[in-house]
Amino acid sequence: MTEAYPIRIGTRGSKLALAQAQEVRARLMKAHALPQDAFSIEIMSTAGDRIQDRALSEVGGKGLFTQEIEDGLSDGRLDIAVHSSKDMATTLPHGLHIGAYLQREDVRDVFIGRLAPSLQELPPGAVVGSASLRRQALIRRMRPDLDVIIFRGNVQTRLAKLENGAADGTLLAMAGLNRLGMADVATQVLDPETFPPAPGQGAICIECRIADERIERLIAPLDHAPTHAALTAERAFLRRLDGSCRTPIAALAQLEGDGLSLHGMILTPDGTRMFEDRLAGPAAEAALLGDALGAALLDRAGPDFFTGWGG
Repeated sequence: MTEAYPIRIGTRGSKLALAQAQEVRARLMKAHALPQDAFSIEIMSTAGDRIQDRALSEVGGKGLFTQEIEDGLSDGRLDIAVHSSKDMATTLPHGLHIGAYLQREDVRDVFIGRLAPSLQELPPGAVVGSASLRRQALIRRMRPDLDVIIFRGNVQTRLAKLENGAADGTLLAMAGLNRLGMADVATQVLDPETFPPAPGQGAICIECRIADERIERLIAPLDHAPTHAALTAERAFLRRLDGSCRTPIAALAQLEGDGLSLHGMILTPDGTRMFEDRLAGPAAEAALLGDALGAALLDRAGPDFFTGWGG
């Protein structure tokens, strides 16, 4: 390979984001027998990292974690970007696409309790912090007697807030804790059947410019076909529902052989109304399955289900 180096990898600056970028770099080094200095990790500050005092739904949603990085891709300052797939908007900027998904990690949410080891064991009125409307709605559905508050920040920030008594418990993704070597902080692992994850949870994706053939060849060995099919279904489901950080939406696609099953759920933010369904079909039709399940839930919930929430 004689093309220009280093390959510039864009990422957010949190410990988890850096761990994900370093994992991508290590896999690219192995796939192409390249030295570490063939890649540079470029840390980008995003609005989502800077704004810590409000819910994402109030200030613009998922794009807050990606816009500055995507600007760098679009104008040529970056060659690839590494993201948590659940942070990605369903419509990407013109000229960009997701070129590869790494093999998915654990999809489950975990509870980290200060007063009790599980959500079920928390006393009435206990305070649980979460930045996710999906998690907030599921907590309220499970335990309407708890006080659910907005809890922003990266993994370390949230754990520090918990330690300092800002809440009695919080929820995080098991995948992130695994990547940070911190799985032992979880006091309860939640069942994805009753507490389903965000679409894309647990999967790292690589974003790049469309038709950048050199980069497409570079990242192709990292693309995990089963994860790609699952995320295609989940993102199609999310797209049909116009999903953003303003909407409590959960989805999990699972593959068995050439088949794919998709579990989808939508909730009101207070958790009092919920619709869920499942659909199965060929993995080759992942996008159609996701779209069809989203349409089916919209039809059941009615046209006013997502209106009037105000974030």
